[in-house]
Amino acid sequence: MIRIGKMDQQEKVNYMLTERIPVLIGKLSLPTIISMIITAVYNMADTFFVGRINTQATAAVGLVLPVMAVIQAIGFYFGQGSGTFISRKLGAGESEEAEKMASTGFFYAFFIGLIAALAGVLFVNPLAGILGATETTLSYTVDYLRIILFGAPFTMCSFVLNNQLRFQGSATYAMIGICSGGLLNMCLDPLLIFVFKLGVGGAALATVIGQFISFTILFSMTRRGGNLKVRIKSFSFRGYYFLEIFKGGFPSLLRQALGSIASLLVNRSAGTYGDQNPDAAIAAMTIVNKIFMFSHSALIGFGQGFQPVCGMNYGGKKYARVREAFWFCVRVGFVILLGIAVVCFVFSEPIIGAFSKSGDKDVIEIGKTALRFQMVIFPLNSMAVLSNMMLQSAGKTLRASILSAARQGLFLIPIVTILPLFIGLRGVQMAQMWADLCSFIVTLPIVFGFLREMKREEALNV
Repeated sequence: MIRIGKMDQQEKVNYMLTERIPVLIGKLSLPTIISMIITAVYNMADTFFVGRINTQATAAVGLVLPVMAVIQAIGFYFGQGSGTFISRKLGAGESEEAEKMASTGFFYAFFIGLIAALAGVLFVNPLAGILGATETTLSYTVDYLRIILFGAPFTMCSFVLNNQLRFQGSATYAMIGICSGGLLNMCLDPLLIFVFKLGVGGAALATVIGQFISFTILFSMTRRGGNLKVRIKSFSFRGYYFLEIFKGGFPSLLRQALGSIASLLVNRSAGTYGDQNPDAAIAAMTIVNKIFMFSHSALIGFGQGFQPVCGMNYGGKKYARVREAFWFCVRVGFVILLGIAVVCFVFSEPIIGAFSKSGDKDVIEIGKTALRFQMVIFPLNSMAVLSNMMLQSAGKTLRASILSAARQGLFLIPIVTILPLFIGLRGVQMAQMWADLCSFIVTLPIVFGFLREMKREEALNV
């Protein structure tokens, strides 16, 4: 059998609708898992190398994390919004509509990225204050934030192209683009930070250069492998396309926007309740957050391999294949997360210590406790995350949005705001655990309702 990358567009669609589910998920998931792990590793690389500077620099990276999350959220909004539409239209045999959407999603993101970069750079100092920068972290925060904002257009468009390629079944092409930039970032980090003595600004510059290289490679991949071409002449201002982007992308935007707010509140709560060392508390929660994102990346990558299968088969009304793929991914995802949880729980102290300069005892003590709390509930994220991805890929905007909002918005934000009032820093450390548990409970009735709905649709089509 020829490789997916050698197929033309129609051959890829037929393959996605007929290949055995475990084989198909395996082929599509491997490159997306690698992409997510590499992305998580280079995100952690900033924290690791910046941690060699001092605790204040580590805290500054954590303070800028909400802004980076917003940039990513906008990229994913247009990428997921256009990508889910593309996969359903390809499954239904409507390739012309899919091509118009690919260009429309891309150029919307690019223009918004330009506006965000200009506005952010002009107001970088007040924005740093809003993010919670203190007198000791302000200069580091401004240096890092200014450069990250400058690269916003290319970062956003990288996420758009990555998602669009995945939803067309070209996961390997997407992987090549993302991993190339990520590996370059990791190589540039120590060079720019220590050799050229650019400090925390060097870490930000390495990130932006890596994202630009990813953007360049991903854009070139749209011209290969039977993929939809991104062309300005295919861009459309029609409200229909923007509405479809909204329907497919809003759950991602909501999830990541709320995640940005939650990250901001976690940092503020850590600083407020961090006893005599607020910088250490912020640095510790920054490290734990990066470890959580890295640990989560395998599941997200696995789910991203599932999404085009779900979207195309749902568009082709092959509901039994959607259900089979969903349960296959939930089972495998649970096992993966369980293994990660055990490792992180047992080795929490050396893991946190690796990211702290000279083994800062306060950072390690705060961080290891928070990490252990998070790992207790961690495997349950398999059901919550994959349910959200299935509903989003099927175009079920309201239900997908509820699940997207649940973990960060409905639960983490109020928990991290209220719980520390009663038990101080321990409340900050426990907040993620309780948010994950509540999110899992909310997921069950919603996803089982959708699975029953597909069975009824299947019976009507017989």
